[in-house]
Amino acid sequence: MEQKIIKSEELESCLAAIKKERNVHHALLVCGNSFRKQGLYQQLEDALKKEGMELTEFSDFEPNPKYESVISGIKTYRQKGCDLILAAGGGSAMDVAKCIKLFNCMNVEENCLKQEIISNEIPFLAIPTTAGTGSEATRFAVIYYEGNKQSVSHESGIPEYVLMDPELLRTLPEYQRKATMLDALCHAVESFWSVNTGKESQKVAAEAIRMVLAYEDAYLANQPEGNEKMLLAANLAGKAINYTKTTAGHAMAYKLTTLYGLAHGHAVALCVDALWPYMIGHTEDAMDVRGKAYLDDMFLRLAQVMGCASSMDAAVKYHEMLEQLHLSRPEVKSVEELELLAGSVNPERLGNNPVCLKKEVLRTLYARIAK
Repeated sequence: MEQKIIKSEELESCLAAIKKERNVHHALLVCGNSFRKQGLYQQLEDALKKEGMELTEFSDFEPNPKYESVISGIKTYRQKGCDLILAAGGGSAMDVAKCIKLFNCMNVEENCLKQEIISNEIPFLAIPTTAGTGSEATRFAVIYYEGNKQSVSHESGIPEYVLMDPELLRTLPEYQRKATMLDALCHAVESFWSVNTGKESQKVAAEAIRMVLAYEDAYLANQPEGNEKMLLAANLAGKAINYTKTTAGHAMAYKLTTLYGLAHGHAVALCVDALWPYMIGHTEDAMDVRGKAYLDDMFLRLAQVMGCASSMDAAVKYHEMLEQLHLSRPEVKSVEELELLAGSVNPERLGNNPVCLKKEVLRTLYARIAK
């Protein structure tokens, strides 16, 4: 399925086409409360009304959404007779909406996480309100069941339509703006070097990297073109990790987020900063079956995408970019904290990494990340 990207001025015609082609009449909008303050919310409400379609909102979820919230959303969907799913927000709204779609044909009285996902034809339109997660372009969703993180993955969870409205980024706080941009960049970089990567994913990842670098200044200055291009870059980066999954940059970041309160993109960016030069210098420890020669060539091609002449120049350029954003580093106060960090990394995610990272290496990398 080719995802269709639309602009806000195309919303009305898109909804009209969905109604005509799929015979839908009632939309479930999964969104946070802040979306109601956006001008697009009124535009969406008016467009649905013009097409004679009803709207039910669902906002009963938290930033790290729980399984119970998804079940509540499915029950709302069914009780109201909905036949179309809309999601507006960052990663959490997207995750909830994806799971509402993926679990919709299941028996909700039993654990949906243990049931087989069956594709369904529920139309799904996503409206990202940050330029970072790229969740609107991936098959992945994360929810929490009894306090434990659960990853859900299925191709039918990818939204068919994505509405990109740069106006939604206009009110982003500066820190969130920086962190989400870095999340998009790191998605693309990690996809490029993942052991699962190939020509198509690297092509998409390279396009995303070039776009982030080209429009970084305009985006950080909150210019409309910068916002528009960063939304597109985040979507491309999402498509890239949909091919490959993420690597050690993300695997190492999760504990930094929970222990030190760093935003996800901020934490990932610090991890990638430590990883990049280390891996360039240790390609002989290849996890990628294509071996050392392939990795040496891959890091050089990644450097060329970054506009650099050598692999290490690219790692330095990335480090300098990070320094210019003036983001804080976590204060690791003891050897015990380093041990906790090194032991927290998900081995499955490390399996996607191009270079082997043993526990003692992880300790060294976390020490570089810290103040």
